Amino acid sequence: MCDTPMAEDSNRDEDTTTLGIRKETDHQNLRMYDPSMAEDSNRGEDTTTSGMIKDTDPYFTNMKFLTKWNDYQLFKLTKLYRDRLEQAIEEDLDEISSQLAYEKHLSGQEHQKVIELMENGNRADSSKLLLNLVMGKGSVARRMMWECFVKMCHRLPKLDKILNEIQELGFEPFDRMNMAQGLSEVPSNLKAVQKKHKEALQVQTETLRVDPILIKEKVKTFQLVDQYTELTLISAVRNWTLVEHELLARGRDHDEWREKHLQREVEKIRIDHLFQSSFSWVGFLLQKVRNLFWQSSSGSSAVVSGVPGIGKTTIVQKIVYDWAVGKIYPHFQFVFSFKFRDLNSINCRINLRNLILDQYSYFGNVLGELWKNPEGLLFIFDGLDEFKDRIDFADNQRSTKPQSMCTDPECWCEVSDIVYSLIQHKLLPGCSVLVTTRPTALHLLEKAEISVWAEIMGFVGDERKEYFNNCFKDQNVAAAVFRYVEENEIMYTMCYNPSYCWILALSLGPFFTQRDRKQKHVPKTITQLYAYYIYNILENHGREIENPRDVLLKLGEMAFTGISEKKIVFTNEDLIQYNLQPSQFLSGFLMELLERDDSVHSVVYTFPHLTIQEFVAALAQFLTSNSGDMQKLLSDAHRMEDGRFEIFLRFVIGLSSPQSSKPLAKVLGPFCHKIICQVIDWVKEMVGEQIRNSANKLDPRNLLNTLHYMFESQNKKLLQEIMESAEKLTLCYLRLTPIDYLVLSHVIEFCDSIRCLDMRNCYIQYEGLQRLNPILHKCRALRLSFNEFGDSGVKLLSAALRNPDCKIEELSLEENNLTDSCAGDLAFALNMNRSLTALYLGNNKLGDSGLKLLSVALRNPDCTIQKLHLADDGLSASCVEDLVSVLSTNQSLTSLDLSNNELKDSGVKPLSVALRNPNSKVRELILKEVGLTTSCAEDLASTLSASPALTILNLGYNKLGDSGVKALSEALGNPNCKVQKLRLSENGISASSMKDLACALSSNCSLIELDLSRNKLRDSGVKLLSTALGKSKCKIQKLRLDDNRLTDSCTDDLASALNSNRTLTELNLEYNSFTDKSVPALCRIIMNCTGLAWIKLWENKFSSNGKNQLKSLQDTRRGLNVVLSAC
Repeated sequence: MCDTPMAEDSNRDEDTTTLGIRKETDHQNLRMYDPSMAEDSNRGEDTTTSGMIKDTDPYFTNMKFLTKWNDYQLFKLTKLYRDRLEQAIEEDLDEISSQLAYEKHLSGQEHQKVIELMENGNRADSSKLLLNLVMGKGSVARRMMWECFVKMCHRLPKLDKILNEIQELGFEPFDRMNMAQGLSEVPSNLKAVQKKHKEALQVQTETLRVDPILIKEKVKTFQLVDQYTELTLISAVRNWTLVEHELLARGRDHDEWREKHLQREVEKIRIDHLFQSSFSWVGFLLQKVRNLFWQSSSGSSAVVSGVPGIGKTTIVQKIVYDWAVGKIYPHFQFVFSFKFRDLNSINCRINLRNLILDQYSYFGNVLGELWKNPEGLLFIFDGLDEFKDRIDFADNQRSTKPQSMCTDPECWCEVSDIVYSLIQHKLLPGCSVLVTTRPTALHLLEKAEISVWAEIMGFVGDERKEYFNNCFKDQNVAAAVFRYVEENEIMYTMCYNPSYCWILALSLGPFFTQRDRKQKHVPKTITQLYAYYIYNILENHGREIENPRDVLLKLGEMAFTGISEKKIVFTNEDLIQYNLQPSQFLSGFLMELLERDDSVHSVVYTFPHLTIQEFVAALAQFLTSNSGDMQKLLSDAHRMEDGRFEIFLRFVIGLSSPQSSKPLAKVLGPFCHKIICQVIDWVKEMVGEQIRNSANKLDPRNLLNTLHYMFESQNKKLLQEIMESAEKLTLCYLRLTPIDYLVLSHVIEFCDSIRCLDMRNCYIQYEGLQRLNPILHKCRALRLSFNEFGDSGVKLLSAALRNPDCKIEELSLEENNLTDSCAGDLAFALNMNRSLTALYLGNNKLGDSGLKLLSVALRNPDCTIQKLHLADDGLSASCVEDLVSVLSTNQSLTSLDLSNNELKDSGVKPLSVALRNPNSKVRELILKEVGLTTSCAEDLASTLSASPALTILNLGYNKLGDSGVKALSEALGNPNCKVQKLRLSENGISASSMKDLACALSSNCSLIELDLSRNKLRDSGVKLLSTALGKSKCKIQKLRLDDNRLTDSCTDDLASALNSNRTLTELNLEYNSFTDKSVPALCRIIMNCTGLAWIKLWENKFSSNGKNQLKSLQDTRRGLNVVLSAC
């Protein structure tokens, strides 16, 4: 596309260079768009081809949609998306502003103000200003801004998401929506009750109860506006279901989310944008379009999820308070907030009228007036996960059975039906609903009519520090506590959760405020931390009851049942069932352990945090006099795959350690020794077996949990005993957190050495590698491929290689963004190291300069490297001189992989000469896809004939052709040829060279593997090849003929040739055109080749009957595999 005349005009009224505006000259950068080009079908080019490009080009598609939107529609669209556009364009403000100024839509002064804000770090304000300016300029500037958005969206994920949404919806749904919903006047007969309602809600929500950090302090109340700290919400929900403990799962996700946030992929959402914003409007529209139905009501439903203690209830309190004081959502005339834990006590049918009157009695007889304007109503339901009744929106019966559907606020039905019908807009269509829940209940809402999904991510960055500063009056204590937490990876990672921060502050505060405590005893593990948390409570309240051990035992039994049943809310009946008196929980230490919540209908109790419930449940196991079968309990818990017992198990194992039990034993008495022994024995047996079998089928996540168990034990003798048998630790594909690195380092520290640590695809960056650095030298095989630690990470690894006690024999570093910058450090380490024998550096960017540095170390006579893999490392023929010098002096190198480098014929020819050196030890040479042609075949053939060691040669994916194969065949016929494995896949080989190859195979006694896949041998080529396969001197064991355009015509020849073959063990005939006509011949091959273990036949043209005939032969011989499908 050409630029418009405006873009080409160089005679500007002012010098644009003085404005700091970049003129766009690159055709790929921002330019004005000529709509006529999208409509002009009379081009001289091939319209079929160009049409295909236009249809699939996102840029063209987005530009095309702009031409269809008139100015007013674009104005509405900008207003709708404004809050999200402000986030989406923050990273490229300078480019948008520059283009708008260049096109004279912004003045130089306006542009400078935008840039100034951005450069001062105020990108949000800069973005807001830019949109304000453009909205005030008129339709031409607005359209120009959207054209900029289209050009930039490919590099701004949030912007790209917005444009995709608009594309999916089209403009018709937007026209049908009244996005500028006005503030409906409250009827005069409702103004008094609205005022009373707001006043009542303000009183209920204006204060925030904060439990004391130091036990002896009293519970404090603060004004909500003074104490409330904004939590980060994101406009997305991950993982409908979790297979591990929620706190741990979100702890791991937190770092991942922060990374995505830095990459600008995640949109944040404010609490005042859950309704009446682009998030809610677009969510509503997308839902209607995708469900292929439309209703006129404008009500929407929103879900806010978060783990226990993250602040869901506090956010609800803030929303209600802000509405009551007129700060947010003025279009809602009335807001009604309910807690699911309160609704649990309603055990009879009820209607919406009475549900409201039970909690807000002052509404009296005016509710009928509210029903007339449902658009002015917001219902909030807090804690879906605590609801006793299951509300499953995927249950189709609710849509078909009248008794399950509530469509009238006066209708008597179950509470669950009222909630369901409100969310689904069957009851009071047009009202809005907000639901909060833990992630474990999200799957229930998957099929619900939800417009906005949001998740509370908790504290990010300095917000954690701010929280600790608010916890202590003495800022020196606050700083000391936070510094300790920050240095402890386990504690710091979990500090995204406010309630966890509170537990940390409560547990650690005394260590930094009491002079008689020594900071060397500060907790190091989660178990120790919680032990001191309980100890602090008991120490200050222990004398208030006669037998705290007995009470904690009963409380722990109730807590354990709760974990088993996924129950976190308890009633008076639950307490009585476990011989606990509800009156005990009105004061003292029990009030600290179990929070009492007096609701309208009943009294319920919850532990301050789910992990406290889990710790008390674990603690109870050591307080009983009846040891029972502890090992069975642990084994049953360990087998539970949904993660509910994961933290419980860590606590049980941790409490078997004297470091954790000692403070509690002072108050509760000694722990049951028999139980401690049973726990340790279980760890030895179960965990030890998992560690021993980790090289086989153990899931990496389960292995990681097992390592955490051992870390919590802090039992050095036990760790040493278990880790002595550790062969291989495989953690591939796990996104490890700082906690995980710390645990892994601690556990391996107790090994003299470990055979293999496999951490491929673990997203390891420099910081992660730094945490593992103390133990890296102990791993005989260290597999770190497909990570992200770069050159700086190699510097750490080089230090491990230089360690005098280094045991690393194999080091895999493929695809780690390595460049020549790290080659010097690596070469220096190789010069000193005497253990490393295999080095894998493929799929990096070392280049010729990097290889030159490495070659210095490789030429060292003491170099021990035997395998060197440099595939796809940006090498060229220029590096061959260094390689040749290495081959001429190195006496240890036996395997060299140079695949996927641009060596070409000119590079391979001198390499071939070096391999013919009588002193060469290279047994394996991999030259796959290096740009070889026929012209280097003679050199390679000479190497085959003369090399004293070469037994494996991979020349796949080159262009040797038939003449190249003929030259190689001559070498194969030479009695001096020692090659055992030859791979020639995809080399443009046809039947014309098969006669020469067959002749060579007839007399060659060394070749046992031949790969001719992905060529064009056809039936005639296989027939020629078959003549050699029947010869007694032919020792081929593995033969690949897949994807060679073979048909039924060649199978009889192949069967006849292999009739008496006893050496063939694998035959690959995939991706050909065999039909049922070939089945008899193939059956003969299978039956007569008694050594055949694998025959691969998938992706051919057999019928079901033919496949069954072939598959039935698999049972005729032990070890035989007839493969007819990819899986």
